[in-house]
Amino acid sequence: MKARRAFDIHIFKLANGNHDYQFEISDSFFELFENEMFSKGKLNADVSLQKSDSMIQMDFKVEGSIELTCDRSLDLFDQPISFESKMIFKYGEEEKELSEDVMVILKDTQTINIADLLFEFIGLQIPMKKLHPRFQEDDDQNEEGAMVYTSEQDDTSDEQQEEDVDPRWAALKGLESKK
Repeated sequence: MKARRAFDIHIFKLANGNHDYQFEISDSFFELFENEMFSKGKLNADVSLQKSDSMIQMDFKVEGSIELTCDRSLDLFDQPISFESKMIFKYGEEEKELSEDVMVILKDTQTINIADLLFEFIGLQIPMKKLHPRFQEDDDQNEEGAMVYTSEQDDTSDEQQEEDVDPRWAALKGLESKK
């Protein structure tokens, strides 16, 4: 619980204007979440907060790396992570999520804990195919020279196709034209 509190931003008595925060994300951060995809990493998060009377806007800039398991060899490797994201908190009557980047919070909210947001943002940066760097070059070459299967288009005209209609279906075509 103490590790989670390290990601609290106290907003209640915060003056309107810009405020900057830095957070270190390490293995103890990832232990807060039950996740099989990644559990170790070292990242730095810079959070720029702009507070006004009606809302709070947070801009996140996160850089570092997380430890992943290669899908091909099951070897561990460090995946570089670098991204920017934005979250808006509007004041309202009840807490709810309006969209993926807009949340409503109560006017008397004391603190905003950004641990869950950071974890979600980091999770979105995980590539679908997790490959150790030694395989990534091979995979890039395979994708460039990958075989593409296509079917040949039939160049026959609509008239010729109508001529080649199975006689058993011809009666059905007659029904269609009577409509």
